[in-house]
Amino acid sequence: MGHSVPPLNDQSLLKSQAYVNGQWIGAKSGKTFEVKDPSTGKLITTMPEMDKSDTEAAISAAAAALPSFRKTTGRERSRMLHRWFQLMIDNADDLAKLITWENGKPLADAKGEVTYAANFFEWFAEEAPRISGDTIPASIAGNRIFTIKEPVGVCGLITPWNFPAAMITRKMGPALAAGCTVVAKSPGETPLTAAALVELAHRAGIPKGVINIVTALSNTAEVGSALTSSPTVRKISFTGSTGVGKLLMSQSANTLKKLSFELGGNAPFIVFDDADLDTAVAGAIASKFRSSGQTCVCANRIYIQSGIYDAFASKFTEKVKGFKVGGGYDEGVTHGPLIHDRAVSKVESHVKDAVSKGAKVLIGGQRMPDLGSNFFQPTVLRDMTPKMQLSSEETFGPVAGLFKFETEAEVVELANSAEVGLAGYFFSKDIQRCYRVAEALEVGMVGVNTGLISDPAAPFGGVKESGFGREGSKYGIDEYMITKMVTLGGMGQPLQGSS
Repeated sequence: MGHSVPPLNDQSLLKSQAYVNGQWIGAKSGKTFEVKDPSTGKLITTMPEMDKSDTEAAISAAAAALPSFRKTTGRERSRMLHRWFQLMIDNADDLAKLITWENGKPLADAKGEVTYAANFFEWFAEEAPRISGDTIPASIAGNRIFTIKEPVGVCGLITPWNFPAAMITRKMGPALAAGCTVVAKSPGETPLTAAALVELAHRAGIPKGVINIVTALSNTAEVGSALTSSPTVRKISFTGSTGVGKLLMSQSANTLKKLSFELGGNAPFIVFDDADLDTAVAGAIASKFRSSGQTCVCANRIYIQSGIYDAFASKFTEKVKGFKVGGGYDEGVTHGPLIHDRAVSKVESHVKDAVSKGAKVLIGGQRMPDLGSNFFQPTVLRDMTPKMQLSSEETFGPVAGLFKFETEAEVVELANSAEVGLAGYFFSKDIQRCYRVAEALEVGMVGVNTGLISDPAAPFGGVKESGFGREGSKYGIDEYMITKMVTLGGMGQPLQGSS
């Protein structure tokens, strides 16, 4: 196969070190781990395998930078974020190449991610000067009350591999806008995008110690535990699995940290009889197969009302036939590999389980060993039932399972039967139904007549075991602030006369 990696325009964006206190460094132990191209399995580079002591050094750097950084004005921080945003746009091609190289998503998708990621810096650059407190009328005549919004302090940020740029900017943007300093643990599978972003932060003039990146693969749990147990770290923001979220939460209990978690999803995607069929099919394709199904807001359970079930199944399958799977740099490729062999095994087991319990494969269903060990055919299954693994577990791969339903009440009950609640989607032209169903779904985000809901202006996050806290939007910066109240006593004196 082709799979040749296009050269970067700016080779200095490819880093094989971590970034602490304004310096590019290795692990104190000298250990490294390998970063591989999921398309070919070939080695890209090695990164420092950092441990507890490396993490503590990064926390110390962030703590030392905090007193002066928190005193900068919102406008000054805004300018830094604007410069960082502009550098991302100027280097968008290289950032996209890095994402495709280490994550595998097709170059067109990677370019879309870079724009989306950069937009968080632009958004929070605009929020930084608008952090306002309140004056509050007191119950006691002589008292005056006002509030100040202050940065929470040093933040630990832990991000996943599926959006190597956007998951980082969505956390760093608001943290810096609020005046916090950060220690980020970049994903072991995709640390190169993070390193390139930090190189651009360096060029944008963000002071040393404000941003620190710790890299690790096998030491991930040790690094996470160092962040959660440190009394210096006042906040943890984590995107990843529900299981790891629960672990980090219990570890953070000892120091009572502020937390925001964006955890697993199992998104219901509902198409009612009265929907526009073509719009619904297009929405389902976009939501289910973006990044080969490796997003936390991917449609996981697709519920189609019985009156249009067969028509939807055939139109949807036709669209999947048009996909081209391959290496992310290859011309015309629409879908790349999965991240690693464990992901492929999970997808394969979900398909086998469904077929053994009566599902029919309309297209796909197999590995693609001729392309490489991490490729799996985009797959559509029909006649799904709630007994199948796919209905209760997040597949995180290119498998669409179509379930049939009869009534609105029935499908909402099925949709809400998951213990997670991140995103939900439905398609209908009935305005009253749109309100009823949107209000009844137990999720943090609802897409109505659209399969794509991510936007820096929109609050992103879930309910139930999908976590708490919101990212992006006007709410996103609040997660990095505390509200301090000041009461002034003895303020109600009469005006002083001239003596």
